[in-house]
Amino acid sequence: MNVLFSALMGMVQGLSEFLPISSSGHLLVAEKLLGLLGYQGSGDSLAFAVMLHLGTLLAVAAFFWRDWVDMLLHPVRNKTLLLLFIASLPALVLALLLGDSLDTLFEGWFLGISFMITAGFLVLIEVFSGKGRHRGHSPGEVGIPQALTMGVFQAIALLPGVSRSGSTLLGGVISSLDRRKAARFSFMMSAPAILGSFVMEGKDAVAQGGLSSLFGADTLVGMGFAAVFGFLAIRYMLRLIERISFYKFAAYVAAVGILVIILQLTGWAGFPPLALPGSLPGA
Repeated sequence: MNVLFSALMGMVQGLSEFLPISSSGHLLVAEKLLGLLGYQGSGDSLAFAVMLHLGTLLAVAAFFWRDWVDMLLHPVRNKTLLLLFIASLPALVLALLLGDSLDTLFEGWFLGISFMITAGFLVLIEVFSGKGRHRGHSPGEVGIPQALTMGVFQAIALLPGVSRSGSTLLGGVISSLDRRKAARFSFMMSAPAILGSFVMEGKDAVAQGGLSSLFGADTLVGMGFAAVFGFLAIRYMLRLIERISFYKFAAYVAAVGILVIILQLTGWAGFPPLALPGSLPGA
């Protein structure tokens, strides 16, 4: 696997996991575009994906290490661990219900549409958070209703191209949280989701290529870049979350979505064509 390819993909993973632009969607797009430029992987792609996930997991662990220590040492006083478990349930249930159907979506045909859904979510974040500030509403705290609402939106983000952080941020602001509290809990929510993906995909990767497939030089480069840029993305978002215009993020994601749809319609760059649900295998 090309080292430069690994570094660039790690950078994309780290930034797009915590910026509201969709990591799964950007990884698919980046892989296609880098392939056109002659940069592509040549190893175990599953092992590489596993280590990218590990990189972003390390970023969350490093940034919130004090929170993790406190919630693990004081699970009764600190309810965050329970709330994270509750928030993880909707995505887990939906993943079990959809099963192999998710694999069909991850082939990419739904990608352009998903980017447009993300753009709509980002516009709604700006609208709902703006209404709360205008009306002088005092921000709420993360409780079971907020965790469950954000969990439902995290389940929607199982679709490739729908941003997990953008979706959960929307769930937070519509359930009375301010942007900072919603973002903080959203980023912590990512840890169980990433860990679950890491464990499931890691088992398959080890079965296919052995444990050594996870620790090649190129996969470790990707993991390192994902960790560093993920940490920086979390820091950026939490510092500027109240001043960021989500309209700008929405415009960017919509532009990417339109580009992907054009590429799908023309068949250029190897993007899977758009398909109606009725034409999917097994539908």
